[in-house]
Amino acid sequence: MPTTDRDADIAFIEAVARLLREGDLSEIEVRRDYGEDDTLSVRVSRGAPVQAAPIPALPPMIAPEQPAPEPAGTLREAAADPAADPGAVTSPMVGTVYLQPEPGAPAFVDEGQSVEEGQTLLIIEAMKTMNQIPAPRAGTVRRVLVEDGSPVEYGAPLLILA
Repeated sequence: MPTTDRDADIAFIEAVARLLREGDLSEIEVRRDYGEDDTLSVRVSRGAPVQAAPIPALPPMIAPEQPAPEPAGTLREAAADPAADPGAVTSPMVGTVYLQPEPGAPAFVDEGQSVEEGQTLLIIEAMKTMNQIPAPRAGTVRRVLVEDGSPVEYGAPLLILA
């Protein structure tokens, strides 16, 4: 039984480390608030090397003839690069995208659907954790740019809201 705050903190850290091992996790971060000015932040990590998800090889493509360049900031430029679209919702992390909460369930959102600010658009699995990606604002889903189960990089465009 812990007798001091320090002993209690050590017991807590040991319990978090045990969860890390037993849950086969690579990292856990916890913050405990004891009062207005008294907190404990703990981050326990296995330190195992992170492996990047394999990127499937794409077949070589022949570049189509390019039309004459248009002035910067045109609608055509935004259409060619979805990340440049002002309605683009980008990935806040590296992971795997899932468009529905579980296999066989309906998608969180579909193209043409109206969404409210904060509504879950999709989830990204990162380090065995499912992270809900909320709508940054209300709008209509104009285009879904990712496929279910596909890997995404930080900053990759996921969908476009109008």
